[in-house]
This record gives sequence, structure tokens and C-alpha cells, in this order.
Amino acid sequence: MNQEQLYERAHERVEAIKGFYVHAAVYAMVNLGLFAINALTAFGIWWFLFPLIGWGIALTIHGVVLFFFEGKGPLGKEWEERKTKEMMEKEEAEDRASTHRVA
Repeated sequence: MNQEQLYERAHERVEAIKGFYVHAAVYAMVNLGLFAINALTAFGIWWFLFPLIGWGIALTIHGVVLFFFEGKGPLGKEWEERKTKEMMEKEEAEDRASTHRVA
């Protein structure tokens, strides 16, 4: 793997981590707002817990996949690379076939 490929992979990883941090920040801000609305309007009924828990599960899954599986698994980085090469080969074959028919 050359330097450009290493840089590209590292950059993709940084973007993925940044995306998780943005997700976590939005989660915190929105749920803090929902808590404030709930505390000021619905006395005794803590409905803000439902989006807090549901979204919290989604955020946890996002973090686990990002930090523990790191592109492994059936739809991980290796699969993406294989599928990309497969699609490129298919496109090249179709392009050659259409060029051959026209000529």
C-alpha cells in the first residue's frame, strides 16, 4: 500500500470518528432541550426518556461499530473494496462490449 492509499484510509477513519462526535454532540444537545421542555411542561410524565433511550441505543451501536468492529464483518471495508473492484470490472466489460458493438 502506497503513501497516498495510507493517507486516504487514515482520512476516511478521521472523518468517521468526526461523524460519531457530531452525532454524540447533537444527541446531547437535543436531549437536553427535550428534557428542559419536558421539565417545564409535563409535570410527572417523563416522556423525554423515550427518545433519550431510543436514540441512545442507536448512538451506542454507531460507537460500537466504529470503534470495535472498524470495518470488519460482512459489510466492512474489505467487502467495500471487493465490491468496488467488482463494479469497476463490470463497468469496464460493459464499456468494452458497447464500444465493440459500435465499431
